[in-house]
Amino acid sequence: MSCDGPVTVPASVPVTTAAPRPLGVTSEVGPLRTVVLHRPGAELRRLTPRNNDQLLFDGVPWVARAQEEHDAFAAALTDRGVEVLYLDRLLAEVLTSPEAREELVAAAVDDPRLGATLTRAAAAHLADLAPEDLATALMAGLAHHELRGGRGLAYEVMDRHDFVVPPLPNLLFTRDSSVWVGDQVAITSLAMPARHRESTITHAVATHHPRFAGAEQLYDSSLEHLEGGDVLLLAPGVVAVGVGERTTPGGAERLARRVFARGLAQTVLVVPIAQERATMHLDTIATMVDVDAMVMYPAVADTLVAWTVTADTVPDDDDTTDLVVRGPAPFVVAAAEAMGIERLRVIDTGLDPVTAEREQWDDGNNTLALAPRLAVAYERNTVTNAALEAAGIEVVPIAGSELGSGRGGPRCMSCPVWRDPL
Repeated sequence: MSCDGPVTVPASVPVTTAAPRPLGVTSEVGPLRTVVLHRPGAELRRLTPRNNDQLLFDGVPWVARAQEEHDAFAAALTDRGVEVLYLDRLLAEVLTSPEAREELVAAAVDDPRLGATLTRAAAAHLADLAPEDLATALMAGLAHHELRGGRGLAYEVMDRHDFVVPPLPNLLFTRDSSVWVGDQVAITSLAMPARHRESTITHAVATHHPRFAGAEQLYDSSLEHLEGGDVLLLAPGVVAVGVGERTTPGGAERLARRVFARGLAQTVLVVPIAQERATMHLDTIATMVDVDAMVMYPAVADTLVAWTVTADTVPDDDDTTDLVVRGPAPFVVAAAEAMGIERLRVIDTGLDPVTAEREQWDDGNNTLALAPRLAVAYERNTVTNAALEAAGIEVVPIAGSELGSGRGGPRCMSCPVWRDPL
């Protein structure tokens, strides 16, 4: 095993419980009760200047400080009554299931780089690990020099520090690989090769962990690309889906058909966003902070549009429902109409173009609502946070100098699994 050792979480923070509890999310701002986080660990220690671009980080984070920042984020949630579930603990618990172990080991070695001989050797090594050690290997990866019994041509030509199983540093952003719509969970289809295996972990947890027993799965990773950061639940029955760098129009269409057929929504707004690193997801440019208000990147506030998608008839099938597509219309107009409100308030951050670009890059618009008019935000985005406070939104500031190196804010780092209905 890696010298980083098995997964750990702070002893003071609750992990999991087998007691049945509600599951479901119908809005972005209903009082948050339960959330899944992933505390950064050994997988971030795998990042180097040589591989950080490939692994989708803009720098090499100071891991100890990132952990301190994440612990403070988790504490800010628990201090306000939110139950925090840690992904690494959920994973270690499901790895006591032989079926889950078999699925996840097979997914970890499903890599054409390895060849048949090294695939068998890596699978045998992983299958022999205890649940917590296997959880660490699945998240932090397995380097050439850590593999017991390695053999085969691919193994021989590898550098000792090359990865047989690559690490998953983006697990930090738990919003992307699964998202709850109503009482069903969508296991998403991640676009970037470095993130494909994250969905196998969230699928195993959703399928095998007793906490999620019986929850229907709305989407799966074999379908068109769809990422949770692009899915915003604007109001009960109204879903916005960004399409751009990570989510395709086909993924938005598939999700629309499924939420209509299952009675989870009546309207889906499809919102094109620039296919750029700085605007990789819809939630990097806009997030809800009240039942009728969102903070939005000023550079797009006047130009963002949406297509309104509804079902042609009463839907009776997940994937063949006829859709009606109207638009495009200004996003704020289409959203207000779908939400049944007079207008959607966009909080004017009053930013000059340079400051706006800086704070958007630093996830100033990526807030996590804990309740209406209460949101967690990175403390460094001082101008955006001041505008939120002036608009009546209480801001819970958290540090993020190291957490933000993967380009994600409080919403990106959290997957709500239970919010009270509005």
